[in-house]
Amino acid sequence: MSRTAIVTGVGSGLGAALVRKLVQEECRVGMFARLETYLTQLSNELGEKALPVPTDITKPDQITRGFQQVREAFGPIDILINHAGNATWAGLMGLENEQFEQAWRVGPYASFLCCREAVPDMMKQGGGAILFSGATSSIRGRGGALAFSSAKFGVRGLAESLARELWPKGIHVAHVIIDGEIGSQTEKGADTREPVLNPDAMAQSYWNLITQDGSAWTMELDLRPHQEEFFV
Repeated sequence: MSRTAIVTGVGSGLGAALVRKLVQEECRVGMFARLETYLTQLSNELGEKALPVPTDITKPDQITRGFQQVREAFGPIDILINHAGNATWAGLMGLENEQFEQAWRVGPYASFLCCREAVPDMMKQGGGAILFSGATSSIRGRGGALAFSSAKFGVRGLAESLARELWPKGIHVAHVIIDGEIGSQTEKGADTREPVLNPDAMAQSYWNLITQDGSAWTMELDLRPHQEEFFV
């Protein structure tokens, strides 16, 4: 049976890999992002199971409209991946008020809005899955990244609180810590000496969470690339 998913923050890296994996697994996917051109390109690549939904997720009315568009095309929501994030690299005195606020709007606030839209569908169907993309900064504040780090802490807190509320109702909530640079199968990133996370392999880990048996759900998963010094 096909499932309906929404992925926020769909870009050319992990966001696109998540959509491709979901489509590969026979899911129908609503893709949320502000870049309409890229979403259309990805939809053309993947076909009718990938629906471009240009959306500013900091705007409640746009989220409501986007979810309704996906429901009309594919039906009730079974899977939500809150992948969007906002990275502004500045410390206390170099950070503009609007930059700090935007990080929180794209992170915890937008995730809250999306969950509030998705959960009623999942409740009616007796279950679902909500995943959050975190970062190293979700558990360790990063110098010079005040807005990003604090917002990622907020996302993690939201995920942990929702897990306590929604697991008993059959909705699997999980938080994924991305601890490393995301590359691709062909590129090693800016510094080729550093190992990178393969987005397709990461997408497989997300899918493993979505399909976990309810008797052994994971709340938090760390993803990091293999480094030889870990095993010496």
